[in-house]
Amino acid sequence: MKHSLAIVVMLASGIVLSAAAQTPSAPAAPAGPTKIAVIAFQTAVGQTNEFQRNFADLQKKYEPKRTQLKAMADEIDGLQKQLQAQGDKLSDAERASRAKVIDDKQKSAQRLAEDARNDLQGEMQEIYNGVAGKVFDTLAKYAQQQGYTLVVDGSGSQQQAPVVLYASPSTDITKAIIDAYNVSSGVPAPPPQPAASAPKPAAPKPAAPKPTAAH
Repeated sequence: MKHSLAIVVMLASGIVLSAAAQTPSAPAAPAGPTKIAVIAFQTAVGQTNEFQRNFADLQKKYEPKRTQLKAMADEIDGLQKQLQAQGDKLSDAERASRAKVIDDKQKSAQRLAEDARNDLQGEMQEIYNGVAGKVFDTLAKYAQQQGYTLVVDGSGSQQQAPVVLYASPSTDITKAIIDAYNVSSGVPAPPPQPAASAPKPAAPKPAAPKPTAAH
């Protein structure tokens, strides 16, 4: 089973934070200089200590299932090789019987793999959504404190995302948000993991961002 699985982002790409938002009855605030920041939101969520820790725990949880599927695949491969090697020495009935056994095992393994994949994706979605909501809160607070009037998701992974053709490195607050969230969450950095096990958030399904009250 591949480690890189599709996970779902809670927030829509193109997050817009208005630090000067007013209630409908309030007078408009004086116009000021626009201060814009860019963030790779998926990356920010995926690189937090909390997400990394939870992802590692999820990988461990599904390790027995991966081992089971590997054993089933090895058994099927062995049966196929036996049938190929002995096929000309078997009666038609015996060949058909062995072929059916292989086919049944393949179907069983496929069903198990699909169920495991769906369960893993569902749990990954829950993990990602839980962290993403809190990272958004950190982002909103940081943007207000720093006086940003607009924060754009520059991940470029969403069809509806704004296309950022150029952004000065000084406008990228991705690492600042990761660091700020790690401090607020209190979760220590997890031990290094093999590259193949590293979480790779991809193909997120957008949902509305959490409203933020103006200050």
